[in-house]
Amino acid sequence: MRLDKYLKISRIIKRRTVANEACDAGRVTVNGKTARASYDVKIGDIIEIALGTHPVKAEVLSINEYAKKDEAALMYKIIP
Repeated sequence: MRLDKYLKISRIIKRRTVANEACDAGRVTVNGKTARASYDVKIGDIIEIALGTHPVKAEVLSINEYAKKDEAALMYKIIP
């Protein structure tokens, strides 16, 4: 699954266009490397997002094409 789509489905970022723009601006890294929106997300990847004053670091636990609101939080684990 594409990185921008994963960020939207998992509800880490609310809109896919915002996720796409964040990737283009270099604010999203996967496993320590700057990632493009077309990056293919795999289970175990560490995604870091630097939006606003609070950067988010999350580990990918599952990849689903669709997720309800309560299931979306189970797709990743926030790393402090």
